[in-house]
Amino acid sequence: MARVIIPFVTAMLICLATGCNSLQPYRTHKRLARGLVIVLPGIEGRGGLNEAICHGLNDGGVNWAIELYDWTSPLGLLYNLRAEDRNRRRASQLAWRITRYLWDYPGRPVILVGQSGGGAIAVWTAEKLLTGLKIDGIILLAASLSPEYLLDFALANTRRGIVSFCSSRDWMLLGVGTTVYGTMDGRHTSSAGRVGFKIPEDPPSKAAYEKVYQIAWQREMSEVGNPGFHLTSGAARFVADYVAPFILADPNKIEWGGELVGEVLDRKWLEQPPVSPLGEWRQASSRLTEPAPRPSTRPVSRPTRRPSTRRSGSRPRQASSGPTSRPATKLRREKAPV
Repeated sequence: MARVIIPFVTAMLICLATGCNSLQPYRTHKRLARGLVIVLPGIEGRGGLNEAICHGLNDGGVNWAIELYDWTSPLGLLYNLRAEDRNRRRASQLAWRITRYLWDYPGRPVILVGQSGGGAIAVWTAEKLLTGLKIDGIILLAASLSPEYLLDFALANTRRGIVSFCSSRDWMLLGVGTTVYGTMDGRHTSSAGRVGFKIPEDPPSKAAYEKVYQIAWQREMSEVGNPGFHLTSGAARFVADYVAPFILADPNKIEWGGELVGEVLDRKWLEQPPVSPLGEWRQASSRLTEPAPRPSTRPVSRPTRRPSTRRSGSRPRQASSGPTSRPATKLRREKAPV
């Protein structure tokens, strides 16, 4: 018995002392000061499939904090799928954690990435945010929500909108599976992660639904590890090439927009030289948060020109030809700094 208890207690003490940072390698103080991406796994809970999403975001250049939030219960897959009341409470707890983060790091961007059942948790979390508190956006990977689920309240609490990746090839789990056992919101039908969300003809907030960007699976995605099946929707290379660009998007633009979606699908952003998202975000946020400088009341005096110290007959210095242009490199090949 002692051989079992002593190692267990030792491991718990180490976790309490270190905060179990080994389980969250991309959640450091430096990264938290830049922004926060919360990855929500499916009903299977934390594992290699959803850890690949975190690795893919990091490989894609995201140098914000990347946290894998396991919302599931040890009672099993079917319970995690059908316990809607319990799952909504977990979403409320996550919304409170986001609120505390924004209190500690005001103005920092927050984006939720939900895979399968985690997509429902992401939407419900956005719905539970305090009035006036918004996150930047939600990215859904094969979401296990019914196509008729209304996104009004979640959209109202996001600045950039919702990006939803879906695939008609996901017929086994999001077709047959959710038809038999139900979606996360309790409907027995094919999920929106397979057939897409149905936009209401006359929604209460029509302008909000313009921020819903649905991206169907394409053959080119097979080249980066996603042949369109459910378990490949979070492949690391796919996430680096198709998900990370939305997080690294220009912070000066309020919404993601169809133009960015086209660039991601055409993979044009891979040909652009890497740019630090932190630098862009600081420039954009400083214009919104820093007060305008007061005009100086001191008189401005022109500096006197120094006499030239170059001897007569000496050879003049050649003018610089200007900065050289950097060759275009693929952003996903450069890992973000920790």
